[in-house]
Amino acid sequence: MKKLIRIFVVALALALVATACSSDDSGGGDLGEIKIGVENAYTPFNYIDADGNGAGFDYDIFAEICNRIGCEPTFVEAGWPAVIEETGQGVYDVSADGISITEERKAIVDYSESYMTTIQKLMVRTDESRFGNLAQFQEGDYVLGTQVGTTNYELGATLVGEDRIDAFDQFGVAVQALIAGDVDAVIIDDIAGQGYLGVNSNQTRLLADDLQSDPLGFIFPQGSALTAKVNEAIADMKADGTMEDLITKWFVDFEG
Repeated sequence: MKKLIRIFVVALALALVATACSSDDSGGGDLGEIKIGVENAYTPFNYIDADGNGAGFDYDIFAEICNRIGCEPTFVEAGWPAVIEETGQGVYDVSADGISITEERKAIVDYSESYMTTIQKLMVRTDESRFGNLAQFQEGDYVLGTQVGTTNYELGATLVGEDRIDAFDQFGVAVQALIAGDVDAVIIDDIAGQGYLGVNSNQTRLLADDLQSDPLGFIFPQGSALTAKVNEAIADMKADGTMEDLITKWFVDFEG
């Protein structure tokens, strides 16, 4: 009987060790390096600064997230909109690029909880006097600039039709086309628009009309265990004020 008891105790101890190891493997400890897909061309979410370094909200927030969940962020430049499909294929562990949460994209990737909500608006040149709101823009024969593969493009198509849209690979290029007079307005998220206003001070402004509200989230390969951990960090950062501080830094105080 004693022998059987000893065997049982040993077996129980081994089972507890195995359970502890399994818990650590699922992410209870250091997660190691995670690859984060970013465009590096969507100011102020992510961009290359004057010193040639990656910077922006996405860099700061994942530095904080990794500090909280035990990971090492490695940022990998990715093209838009290919980054969505590539994340779904597992090329990146997570991607961040001011990505709107849509049902269509949920068929390819998993989303984190929303960390902020944006409002789509029209950006125009500072001296624009031909129209002052969406209705007047729609009534004219004006050209709308935006980025390919975005909810901005989709909304623009419903508002003025695809034949009046000039789509660009990057929002920064669309903004430069606006400044040059090649398009008459750019449809853009308000918080990203504030970043481009900072970079192009005295050349652009946002019209008052709110066009559409979009929640933003980070994307992951479907079934990723990282999603829940990032969600926990997002909730904690909202609760302790860190999220508000980062949003203020990059979307209120940012001047480019």
